[in-house]
Amino acid sequence: MAFTIAITSSLPHVQFQFMDLLHFLLAALSLYALGRAEHTQRELHKKYGALVRIAPNEVAVADPSACKIIYNIKSGFSKTDFYPPFAPKISSHGDHFTQLDEVKHAERRKYVNSVYSMSTILESEQYIDACSDVFVEKMGKFAETGVNIDLGEWIQWQVLHICATSILIPISKLTELYLRYTFDVIGELFFGQQFGFMRDEHDYGRYIESLDTLLPGIALSCVLPSYVRSFHSILGLLFPTIRKSISGFDEIRAAGRYWTNVRQKQMQTGTTGRVDLLDKFSKSGKSKAGSTSQRSRMKRALPWHRFAGSDTTAIAMRSILYHLMKNKTCMEKLVAEIDDFDSRGLLGKQHIRYAEAMKMPYLVACCKEGMRLHPSVGLGLPRHVPTGGATIAGRYFPAGSRVSMNAAVIQYDPLVFGDDAATFNPDRWIDGDGALMDRHMLHFGGGSRTCIGKNISLAELHKLIPQLLRSFSVYLVDPSREWKTENFWFNKQTGIHARVVARKGRST
Repeated sequence: MAFTIAITSSLPHVQFQFMDLLHFLLAALSLYALGRAEHTQRELHKKYGALVRIAPNEVAVADPSACKIIYNIKSGFSKTDFYPPFAPKISSHGDHFTQLDEVKHAERRKYVNSVYSMSTILESEQYIDACSDVFVEKMGKFAETGVNIDLGEWIQWQVLHICATSILIPISKLTELYLRYTFDVIGELFFGQQFGFMRDEHDYGRYIESLDTLLPGIALSCVLPSYVRSFHSILGLLFPTIRKSISGFDEIRAAGRYWTNVRQKQMQTGTTGRVDLLDKFSKSGKSKAGSTSQRSRMKRALPWHRFAGSDTTAIAMRSILYHLMKNKTCMEKLVAEIDDFDSRGLLGKQHIRYAEAMKMPYLVACCKEGMRLHPSVGLGLPRHVPTGGATIAGRYFPAGSRVSMNAAVIQYDPLVFGDDAATFNPDRWIDGDGALMDRHMLHFGGGSRTCIGKNISLAELHKLIPQLLRSFSVYLVDPSREWKTENFWFNKQTGIHARVVARKGRST
C-alpha cells in the first residue's frame, strides 16, 4: 500500500477516481471483470479530458499526439509488469510479447522478423487458400442443404429461396467458423497441416474453449498490482471460474508444446514434405548467433501467441463483416467493387491473391474501418516513462511513471478520424487523410512492440473476405439489433443472427 501511495504522489495532478487500494480493487473489478472497459474509458475521457488516472500508479492517455511519444520505436518507453501474466512459461527466456527487457526483446526480434515479413508469409499463400477452400465449402453447405446448425434457444431453423437455398444462422455460429478458420491457418503455416477445426467442426484439444476460459482471469491479474497477484492465484483454489481459467492456460501451453514437438521431429527425420514458418524460423536461427538450446526454447515459446493471434484475427473479421451487414450501402459498394474486379479478370478464378485484394481500395478501406471501430484488443497498452521523464498532453511525467493508451479510445478521436468517428464509414480512408489516421491506429500495437503476427492477420482478412462475398450474400436478420461484446483483453463479439445466401451464377 505504501509503495502504491509513493508512486501516486510522484505523478502529476490528474483526475483520480480511486482514493485508496480498496477502492482501486473494487474499481478494477467493475472496470475489467464486467468486460466493458473500453466503454468506461471512453466515458471517463469524455468527462475528464485526455488524462485520466485509472489506477494509483497509471494514467490513461487519450491525446492523439501521445501516440508518437509513447509508442515510437526509439521513444524509450518500456513495457510494465502488466504483461507477465500472459507469459506461457514454456521457456525460461520468456517470449516476445511478455519480455520486459527491451534489449532482449530487440535481440529476439532479429531472429524472427524476416520469418514474419509479408513476403515470407505469402510464400505460404497456397496454404491459406487451402483453409479458405474449407471455409467456403462449409458456407456452401449452409446455403445448399439447410442443415440445422445448433441455432440455440433464440432462433428457429428455416429455409428461404432467394436465388438459391439459404439458411438462417447465428452470427455466433459464423464467427465460430471464422475462429476455426484462423486456427486452421495457423496449423497450416506453422505446423504443416490444418488442425481440422473447420473440416470436422470440432474444437480439438479444447483450444478455443481454453482461450475463452483463461482470458478473464488473466486480464484481471494483469490490472491488479503485482503484489496482489499471488493472492489472486490462491483464489483459484476457491473459485471455479479462476480455477477454470488456470486450467485453460495449461491446455493452450500443452498444445503449443505438443504441436511444436511434432513438427520438430518431422523436421529432424526429413518427413515434413514442405517448408513452413517453423522450419524457416529454425533455419533463420541457425544463421545467427545464439545457442541451439536457446533456439529450441524460443521455438517452443512461439506457438502460444500464435494460438492467441487466431482469436484476434477472428475478432477483426467479425467486426468487418458485422459492420458491413449493418450498413447495406457499404456492403453493396464493396460487393460491386469485387464483382467489377472479377469481371475484368483482375482476381484469380479459384483463389483471390493478397496482391490482387490490396488493389481494391474499398476493400482495404472496409478492413481498416472494421479494425478501427472495434480493435481486437480493448484494454490499454501500459508503458513506463523513460529516464528524463516526458511531457504528455501538456503534463510532465517523471521517469518510471506508468501511462497507457487504449486503441478502442484513441481510434474514436474526432480530431483524427472526423466528427463521425463513432460510425462505420470506410470512405474516410479514401477521402480523408489516410496517412494521418494510420499513424493513430493502435490495433496492432505500436513502435518496436507492434504485433509480430500482423502480416498473417492482414493476409487472412484481405483474402477471405472478398473470397466469401464473391460467392455469398450475407444479411443481418435484424439490422437494428446490436451485437454483444465482452472485453477481457480480446474484445469478443456474440449474439447477432445472419442469413447466408449463395449468389446466383457464383461458384462455391
